[in-house]
Amino acid sequence: MLQEFLESTQGQVFVVGIIVLFFGLIFYTGRKEKISSKALTYSAICIGIGYALNQITLFRMPQGGAITPFSMLFIVLVGYLFGAKQGILAGMAFGLLDLLINPYVIHPIQMILDYPFAFGALGIGALFGNRHIIFVYLIGVLGRFVCAVLSGVIFFASAAPKAQGALLYSIIYNGSYLSVEAILTCILLSIVPVRKAIESIKNNIKDEK
Repeated sequence: MLQEFLESTQGQVFVVGIIVLFFGLIFYTGRKEKISSKALTYSAICIGIGYALNQITLFRMPQGGAITPFSMLFIVLVGYLFGAKQGILAGMAFGLLDLLINPYVIHPIQMILDYPFAFGALGIGALFGNRHIIFVYLIGVLGRFVCAVLSGVIFFASAAPKAQGALLYSIIYNGSYLSVEAILTCILLSIVPVRKAIESIKNNIKDEK
């Protein structure tokens, strides 16, 4: 029933309304730091680029999940540039956009774990302050991994081989595609010009506050 609602016009309008609400929260939470307009603009750009890359599938897993070319990085960047609040909100908006376009829902809690929570968790790396971008990225990916594993254990345990068990199966399954994309992204972030470009953007944002 929930899947049908999300595929209906009313359900899509509802999800769009929530996405707009999250963008409003990104704007509002940036007011005290005087970055509201900039945070909103960068968030929209990063979500757009990230989602475009999310549609380019290098490898798709049979039970959901895929390796994409650096799509998670652009959500992590929002948190890295503007802080954890904005990063988490941008990730949740991204997750809802994915729900709008590619819904796969068997239970309300599964929907929350796999979409807004999983992608919102990509912003938690920013909680560690001015750490290296690779560290911030890996913490974000770990957050998404935890949400994906929980969803797998609770709602997709029937897919696990009996000899493996639901927890181990979910760890291996979700770790397989998330780790590959994480490794590829860390290689990209190890390229000096790429890292310097990100740091330059961050420094410019700080200077304009």
